[in-house]
Amino acid sequence: MARKPSFKILAINWQDITNPLGGGAEVHFHEIFKRVAAAGHAVTLLCCHYRGASSEETIDGIHIVRHGRRNLFNFYVPWAYRELKAQADFDVVVDDINKIPFFTPLFVKEPIVAIIHHFFSRTIYLEVPFLPASYVYYSERLVPLVYRHTPFAAVSESTRKELCRVGIRSRIDLLPNAVDLADYTVVPNSKSEKPLIGYLGRVKKYKSLDHILQAMPGILSHDPRVRLLIIGDGDYRPALERLASSLGIERNVTFARHVSQAEKVKFLNKLWLGVNPSPKEGWGLTVIEANACGVPVIAADSPGLRDSVVHGKTGILFKYGDIHGLTKETVALLENHQKRNDLTIQARQWAEKFSWDESAQRAIEIINATVSR
Repeated sequence: MARKPSFKILAINWQDITNPLGGGAEVHFHEIFKRVAAAGHAVTLLCCHYRGASSEETIDGIHIVRHGRRNLFNFYVPWAYRELKAQADFDVVVDDINKIPFFTPLFVKEPIVAIIHHFFSRTIYLEVPFLPASYVYYSERLVPLVYRHTPFAAVSESTRKELCRVGIRSRIDLLPNAVDLADYTVVPNSKSEKPLIGYLGRVKKYKSLDHILQAMPGILSHDPRVRLLIIGDGDYRPALERLASSLGIERNVTFARHVSQAEKVKFLNKLWLGVNPSPKEGWGLTVIEANACGVPVIAADSPGLRDSVVHGKTGILFKYGDIHGLTKETVALLENHQKRNDLTIQARQWAEKFSWDESAQRAIEIINATVSR
């Protein structure tokens, strides 16, 4: 039997799994490529440095090399790539496109696989001022030109369609998110005594968490016992705290901020419902994490979230920005115990369909096909 090839892989991402500013993209990369490393492949990750981090370390078999500050990291990448290339011969470069593209086809000689979660597109203008937003927006618009011959791995069907829409004509495979069912599990008899809805994820302006707060007065008019728990932290939290105060709902809203893995699972198991009002996601990793804990999710019918939520089975989709619709759907599920219980069962069954092991195997197949071509 022919021995399967072992690859030397250089991956480039803005951040690694330990970075305090990391999110779903970093989880996706780390969970997949620690398994790729465990399968016998050499994985090096080039990413930005952050305060308190070492310049090099190995985590779960991934050799992490940190160069440059976050805001200028894309300018460090060509130089750092040449330095790493002088030390090792890589078989393939994995370009994890997230925020500002690295435009690796302009300077990388090895075969390239581009992983992409989603383009920010115009949603970036919801997050940052006009000039930096325009920098991101117009950088993304160069991707179809620079990466026109590069094979892509997209995390969702929504993202694959978006790539086709902007003009990508190379091969586009799916490399889905998943969930570790040993970590995210249902804890019996742990639901909050009072109705508790929650959001899990980064607290950023473009995530539109203000929509949940705006829906709360209407929800409370039906049941004043309802509480909202926001699990996660970010620079938009102070603004949300002020909004909660102005709406007179501060006593009904709790910000859990940064929590440990065990605390996150504990909080998720207390929830009656999850809510995600984002206008755009790569897929909605936190949706499946909630589902794995038996929590159905009410989410905006937006790219990515419409892939991770099965409407009417694992949660409910509402029109993005429709505060009345969000209020109505939340109240209806809180009041309908049988419907909520049915969604809870199906949510867990849906989460069980996604495996990091299978995604890692798919990544190896994609890399093998790319190198062979």
